[in-house]
Amino acid sequence: MPTRPDDTEDKPKAITSYTIKLDDAQMEKLRAACAAKHWETAEVPYARFAFKGPKVNVTAYTSGKVVVAGKETEGFVQNVIEAEVTGAAKLGYDEVNHPDWFEPHAGLDESGKGDLFGPVVSATVIAEKSAIEAWRASGVRDSKAVVDTQILRLDDLIRNTPGVVVETVFCSMARYNELMAKPRANLNRLLAWQHAIALEKALKKKWVPRGLLDQFTKEPLVQKELVKRGVDRFDLQMRTKAESDPVVAAASIVARAEFVRQMRDLSREFGEKLQFGAGALAKAQAAQLIEKLGVAALPRFAKLHFRTSYEVVKAAGKLDELPLPEPREKIEWKR
Repeated sequence: MPTRPDDTEDKPKAITSYTIKLDDAQMEKLRAACAAKHWETAEVPYARFAFKGPKVNVTAYTSGKVVVAGKETEGFVQNVIEAEVTGAAKLGYDEVNHPDWFEPHAGLDESGKGDLFGPVVSATVIAEKSAIEAWRASGVRDSKAVVDTQILRLDDLIRNTPGVVVETVFCSMARYNELMAKPRANLNRLLAWQHAIALEKALKKKWVPRGLLDQFTKEPLVQKELVKRGVDRFDLQMRTKAESDPVVAAASIVARAEFVRQMRDLSREFGEKLQFGAGALAKAQAAQLIEKLGVAALPRFAKLHFRTSYEVVKAAGKLDELPLPEPREKIEWKR
């Protein structure tokens, strides 16, 4: 169950060379896939066949070895060799090129930060190789690439995998707005605090020496929170697009699933489905919420520090009842 507090690494280099051993049936599938793209055939000594494609060459040898090389190697492997020829070949492929993905470690991610309605959820997942392989075969990947109808299914899979530790932390909306209304409040610091709590609780259940965080700030805010909490001998790295790491991807699924559940609870309280995001539809619904339940109800559902909340309350003529500070003027940068 989630916990409520109120109760720089470089990107991986693209793969430009890949070798795999295929059986005869897989070889014929590969030949057919290349021929279907109308690629030019090539003569290569000792090769069963060879094709030249846009920015990628494929050579299949009589020994059963296949070599893929070029700037588009990674895309060809993922889209053809994995999907059409071998199915689960990427497990072995990534284990060679990203061995750190399959070592025991923690993954951290969050959800709800950009949504007008609902909490900001921090999640930590700790897993080992056997769990990671099973998840990847089942479609666990960055939550932004998974529809919400599948999020809860994958969350259940992750949580029920033997040996895996899952922790989520978030504030109730009332507590969230209380904290964000304090002087010098900052969403990144609040998020770092939540991440540190989730990670600490997870490490108490299963210790691993390192973790990877999807980077939301250039400052080492989470690391500083961990020091405050006495968590040492732990290496927490940060990286943008860290969801390529399967354990971070699992954390993104878990965080999103908890956010979806919380949005469902808030929707039932409101009486209809609340909008995700912070666009025009969410703004219109916030105005509807004020009209239906009164402006005093807005803090139970929405993030009050959003410019949208101020604009909606002002448009309703209710700033005297809910005195939100006027946001700073938007700066229009000239190109």
